[in-house]
Amino acid sequence: MWDYDRLFEIIEELVMHHSPSGAEAEINQLLMQRFAALGVEVWCDRADNIIAKIPGKNPDRAMSNDKPLLYERLRQRAYAITAHKDEIGAIVKSLGDEGRVEVRKLGGSFPWVYGEGVVDLLGDRETISGILSFGSRHVSHESPQKVQQEDTTVKWENAWIETKRTTDELEAAGVRPGTRMVIGKHRKHPIRLKDHIASYTLDNKASVAILLALAENLKQPVVDVYLVASAKEEVGAIGALFFTQNQPLDALIALEVCPLSEEYPIKDGESPILLSQDAYGIYDEGLNGQVRQSAKQLDIPVQLTILSQFGSDASIAMKFGHVARAACLAFPTQNTHGYEIAHLGAIANCIDLLKAFCETEF
Repeated sequence: MWDYDRLFEIIEELVMHHSPSGAEAEINQLLMQRFAALGVEVWCDRADNIIAKIPGKNPDRAMSNDKPLLYERLRQRAYAITAHKDEIGAIVKSLGDEGRVEVRKLGGSFPWVYGEGVVDLLGDRETISGILSFGSRHVSHESPQKVQQEDTTVKWENAWIETKRTTDELEAAGVRPGTRMVIGKHRKHPIRLKDHIASYTLDNKASVAILLALAENLKQPVVDVYLVASAKEEVGAIGALFFTQNQPLDALIALEVCPLSEEYPIKDGESPILLSQDAYGIYDEGLNGQVRQSAKQLDIPVQLTILSQFGSDASIAMKFGHVARAACLAFPTQNTHGYEIAHLGAIANCIDLLKAFCETEF
């Protein structure tokens, strides 16, 4: 079992590196350094995925039986474990008068989740901090903000970023239509709630921490294992689709958060979750069975569920025919796509479980 303090520190470092979908250079640089320091082969592909490879002891293993040997030689024996490195946020639509910047959602973000407060605009030449604003409260029905106090949820169309910069100053910083907005760094610092970690962007920085832990501890898997910090998952699993289209795989496992809600039969705590179905389709029962078998060997209880408003690198890649077998292993998380809370023990158990899976001859 991983030390909780150390695991917290790894996740904290990842959280503090911005990575809105499609503008992930800051986290990329950190991950390249961290994987390289662990002595594993690592590269960034054309889709902006960060990929670390752990060579297997039997990369070309033949399964004999009655199948032609040539077929088995051609058959790619490799696993991929993905954890998307991008985070949700907003994208600049226009620069208004008096330093007001208008934005729209990027991924599954909602302004009321962030609340009024500091956000960062990642300009091409400078990061500009501003205030996500909804307008004053001390108003009457003569002001449009009044409806937000009564029965209308605030939307991105009703919010703006107050920068107090001129349009020329914003343009000089490289803030433009398409610039990404994320929650301000000083609001991102995780906090510890006993054995839980609470933070923005645990989805999916905590899963990326699992990849780093596997790179450190997985020395000789049965077959080649690709640890993929995937790009642009929140806007369509773009990175994972590119990777799986170009790399034949025997199996793909996506690491994710799993929403805690009364509608799902899962509980908070140390037990990871294995998905059977989500909005993109069913997962592979044979692969799920192998993951459960590895969990049983370690005496790690695994919760099972289906999710309705959810998708992962694995289910999307499987839906489009890029992989034949896919699974999604997750840890229970409160307030998903908000200020998230997860048990460090569930994250640690995902590390141990995947290590055992990759080292087991099925």
